[in-house]
Amino acid sequence: MSNPHDFISAVGDTPLIRLRLASELTGCEIWGKCEFMNPGGSVKDRAACYMLEDAMAAGRVETGGVVVEGTAGNTGIGLTLAGNSLGLRTIIVMPETQSEEKKSALRGMGAELRTVPAVPYMNPDNYVHQARRLAESLSSEHGVFYANQWDNVSNREGHMRSTAPEIWEQLDGRIDGFTCAVGTGGTLAGVSAWLKQKRSDIVTAAADPDGAGIYHWIKHGEIKSSGSSITEGIGQNRVTGNLEGAPIDEAFNIPDTELLPVLWELIGKEGLYLGASSGINVAGAIRLARQMGPGHSIVTVLCDSASRYESKLFSPEFLTGKGLPLPPWLKDG
Repeated sequence: MSNPHDFISAVGDTPLIRLRLASELTGCEIWGKCEFMNPGGSVKDRAACYMLEDAMAAGRVETGGVVVEGTAGNTGIGLTLAGNSLGLRTIIVMPETQSEEKKSALRGMGAELRTVPAVPYMNPDNYVHQARRLAESLSSEHGVFYANQWDNVSNREGHMRSTAPEIWEQLDGRIDGFTCAVGTGGTLAGVSAWLKQKRSDIVTAAADPDGAGIYHWIKHGEIKSSGSSITEGIGQNRVTGNLEGAPIDEAFNIPDTELLPVLWELIGKEGLYLGASSGINVAGAIRLARQMGPGHSIVTVLCDSASRYESKLFSPEFLTGKGLPLPPWLKDG
């Protein structure tokens, strides 16, 4: 559908880089898929493009139509930019607790942004339900598409069609494990399903922050959570349509106190200016490497840039107020 030189054609084919410190620490080869290098700046560009292309191919929306989504930010950015390139107008419903950087980016890209109070999914005023109701109330002669990244399996299938084959080719099939956090579940479910079709002994694992229930669901068969996390865009307390039936072997609960030191090393010692979800992913890869033992090859996802969270990640007041470690370069002045 896309022409060979537009936004959508530039999504994917991101580099896979060796994470030196995590590899040296564990005796494994730990690799990071550089999804922050997508044109919209995150792994969510993939889900956005596949959901839009599939919707347009099915006639659910056409040029001049409207896209509506509830999102913590990155999917909204991907949908807005891809939508701009396809002639679609985008309306985003977002919890007001998300970073100011993502809000201003969405407005600057031309999205109509509606922020709402952050309430649990069970509450009918949760941003996801508000987005769905908004889409149902709108009309357009060119169609209104509620993207619904949570249950729209074009999300998961996009990772089966792109992310997983890229990883396999980049490592010539020499991969023993894959891990990442769960937001919608599309990345973990799609990559896991495709890799296990190639080789069933590849171990796949979720890296789950405090406040999320997927760790307990994978380990014990029920959604259960406690605590909270400063991470944004990850942490799920229901089994989404994209997670249904996903072949996931293992799960690790990663608290903020564990992910932040990993993140500070990625930024300060490896030059990778990444957001907190990447810190939890690499911490999860370290956990999986230690469980599997030296000599294995493990891949995770470097989701987005720290530039979308600077007002929180690099605020001494914010971090110390939550009892969390500061970056060494801020602590030392």
